Amino acid sequence: MFEEFNSLSELMAAFPDEQTCIEYLEYKRWRNGVVSPYDATSKVYKCKGYNYKCRNTGLYFNAKTGTLFHRSSVPLQKWYVAIWLFMTSRKGISSIQLSKCIGVTQKTAWFMLQRIRKCFGEENQKTKLKETVEIDETFVGGKNKNRHRDKKVARCQGRSFKDKVPVFGMLQRGGRVVAKVVENTKAKTLRKEILKTIEKGSTIYSDEWNYGNLSRWYQHAYVYHCYGVYARGNVYTNSIEGFWSILKRGIIGVYHRVSKKHLQKYVDEFVFRYNTRKLSLQNAFDYVLSNSHHRLTYKDLTYAYEKTKV
Repeated sequence: MFEEFNSLSELMAAFPDEQTCIEYLEYKRWRNGVVSPYDATSKVYKCKGYNYKCRNTGLYFNAKTGTLFHRSSVPLQKWYVAIWLFMTSRKGISSIQLSKCIGVTQKTAWFMLQRIRKCFGEENQKTKLKETVEIDETFVGGKNKNRHRDKKVARCQGRSFKDKVPVFGMLQRGGRVVAKVVENTKAKTLRKEILKTIEKGSTIYSDEWNYGNLSRWYQHAYVYHCYGVYARGNVYTNSIEGFWSILKRGIIGVYHRVSKKHLQKYVDEFVFRYNTRKLSLQNAFDYVLSNSHHRLTYKDLTYAYEKTKV
């Protein structure tokens, strides 16, 4: 019914106009029949074009209603190209670069990227880990050596929270990763994330940081980084540390600076790329469309204060 695509040129050939784009979105969203976003139990009437009417509410809708494309004046073809570029850029793509690629303003490109990140967050929120899992924490923030002498922060090295934000990560070997922005790195805070994400009875490898008594629920072994020991047989945290390297290279090299308010969205972005690395490009693209019902408004993005869940 639809052409296969595994490159940008094939994507643009498969979706040459708005009609084919919305037909594909309808197919992915309503494969088992059209469902009203206002009342899932309501009967639906087909209207002119690609519009529908919800019988119970009397409201009109289409495949874009309630998704990241909702009320967007940007054509779907440009949205599809933006998703593709965003998804295939290993270190991310800046709003300035995207604006040049698809012919929109930098402000529009930034908003599009934030909406796409909102869809990526589904992967980070619902993933469960098991078997052998590496855990570690990192800190995202500026370095004193890059600051003017009048703006340097005293005693901000190591695990100081004065100018850095802690991010806690859990990675199943050979599988997926989960990473969350946390308020602090206290045992109680991190243990809550561990119990929520990792199946009990799994094996956990970490460094010597205090995570509390994990042996009540898991097989826990660790290495002493403080003594220069980074591996002890199968006990190491190299995989999760490799993920931190990708995350930080992207933030430093592409985005340069990320505020605490939006950091979780950027973390979700890199988690999504890591967790879909084994999928074909078309399957990864379809996965984004399947999660496109996560809509983010510009007001929510720029003015609302988000409370970090820990």
